Amino acid sequence: MRSSGPFVVGLTGGVGSGKSTAADLFAAHGAYVVDADAISHQLTAPGGDAVGVIAEAFPGVVHNGVLDRPALRERVFAQPAELQRLEAIVHPLVRAATEVAMRSDNARRAPYVIHMVPLLFESRGYAERIDCAVLVDVDEATQVRRVSSTRGVPEATVRNIIAAQMPRRERMLRTQFIIDNEQDRPALALQVDALHRVLLANAIRRFANVVDQAGESSP
Repeated sequence: MRSSGPFVVGLTGGVGSGKSTAADLFAAHGAYVVDADAISHQLTAPGGDAVGVIAEAFPGVVHNGVLDRPALRERVFAQPAELQRLEAIVHPLVRAATEVAMRSDNARRAPYVIHMVPLLFESRGYAERIDCAVLVDVDEATQVRRVSSTRGVPEATVRNIIAAQMPRRERMLRTQFIIDNEQDRPALALQVDALHRVLLANAIRRFANVVDQAGESSP
């Protein structure tokens, strides 16, 4: 457990696992959510800081300042080297923006911070920011079905995205808490409710330790 700052929970899971729904449920308990994926979308929206760089690196995927996300997705997830090139552009910008969010007044006032990062373990620097990790888990068939039906992404593309992410088994070995999201939202909410109490207890313990350390260092 880190020794200073807010208690930070890394929330992760494969594509289509339901991370955003889980994050919303944690937020309903008062947690402050720092969503790396949402920040990435802001950076790649029209006028975003990453758009110009992406246009230069990937000719033909930006038109009149608007990123053609399906075209870029098809291109990079079919070619690992292209995906690495995109990540080298976007990830440093996302890391910087999420760091600012985690130092904000909203983060300090919340009982704990949910740092939602799809590539929590794959991307350098994120694991060092957190006190524990929560994995929202579903099997591959569920991932493919959900993403294909809700986002209109071709099944082959979804499987390429899954293949580019850390294997499910490895994520499970690296995390401290696992939420099974194969069922419906009420079932997910029950698990989040129970885990919230555990996370809150750990956050309170962190705060008490910080106070004790401050007292011991006072003259």
